[in-house]
Amino acid sequence: MAAGQGTYDVIVVGIGGMGSTTAWQLARRGQRVLGLERFDIGHGMGSSHGHNRIIRRAYFENPRYVPLLDRAYALWREAERAWGEQLLFVTGGLDAGPENSRVVQGSLASCREHGLAHDVLTAGEVARRFPGWRLAEDHIAVYQADAGFVASERSILAHVSMAIAAGADIRAREKVLAWEPTATGVRVTTERGVYEAGRLVLSAGAWIGDFVPSLAAQVVPERQVLGWFRTSDPSLFALERFPVGILSDAAGHFYVFPQWGIPGFKIGLYHHLHETGHADTLSREPTARDEAVLRDGVRRFFPAADGPVLALKACLFTNTPDEHFIIDRLPDLPQVIVASPCSGHGFKFASVVGEVLADLAMDRRPAFDLSLFALERLTATA
Repeated sequence: MAAGQGTYDVIVVGIGGMGSTTAWQLARRGQRVLGLERFDIGHGMGSSHGHNRIIRRAYFENPRYVPLLDRAYALWREAERAWGEQLLFVTGGLDAGPENSRVVQGSLASCREHGLAHDVLTAGEVARRFPGWRLAEDHIAVYQADAGFVASERSILAHVSMAIAAGADIRAREKVLAWEPTATGVRVTTERGVYEAGRLVLSAGAWIGDFVPSLAAQVVPERQVLGWFRTSDPSLFALERFPVGILSDAAGHFYVFPQWGIPGFKIGLYHHLHETGHADTLSREPTARDEAVLRDGVRRFFPAADGPVLALKACLFTNTPDEHFIIDRLPDLPQVIVASPCSGHGFKFASVVGEVLADLAMDRRPAFDLSLFALERLTATA
């Protein structure tokens, strides 16, 4: 189809974690799909770079996520088979902190409600089983064997490639300027042309407020920084010896990974320095202060990784007030679907969210209860 014009079944704005899986799901169903990305495919300006993201079933955020996670695991494996490359790596996972912490108690609640196999370990038991970890004496951990991580950057490239192979029209470096409803669907105007479709999926990450102004005050971009540190004993942080994890502490929630993809032990801190603003103005350049915040967690809980910093990368969260996702149609424009699986814990769901968004775009009823992610909960409190 010629550049700058065309009519499609569905237009997907934002081809990151969620948009790439949506485009693939739609294209493999025979839909005419246009995917529009402002930056490069697999860019480093949004929320999904930094090589990998944790996946876990023992979900402390809310037990209602667990059915979605069951399907997400299955769809990641399906994508692996279709693409011919491993995307999901199982390392085991720890949710750790004081016994009464939200991380520990929420993880246990999901395990109990959904019958998930798990172990509860003392700090000493964690150190013996996983010597790269050193918890405070009053901490405990919930261990789940099938936790791990998804290769986030490779997953986006895989889903985009499979979407194109299935017939999707994916266009990068084409900024969307505006969209408007029409009698038969939507019209999208970009820097390069005008396109029409019956349905529009807005999965623009930290820029979602630009496309749905009524949400601008409710979806707040926040700067995050990930760090990779050289270890004194790399074997302690190998895939088979170091589980992914979330560690609740007075400073917040650290999240950690074994060494994989690039040298070094990877660590991040939820809500890092609490820096918020528009996605275009938040700095992507890491600083010495960013390193110091992360190194504090390394020194206290992962001392064998307290070596020179090897890499720092800034990315973005997009936080809702309750830190749950947005997956819904616009109330007065049902042909427009808003997807913001966000607040720092969304990527693991990309596989299933793509399936859900494709269902919504094709007027099919998704297989899950999405009431937790409804727009009305935000507009009611705005």
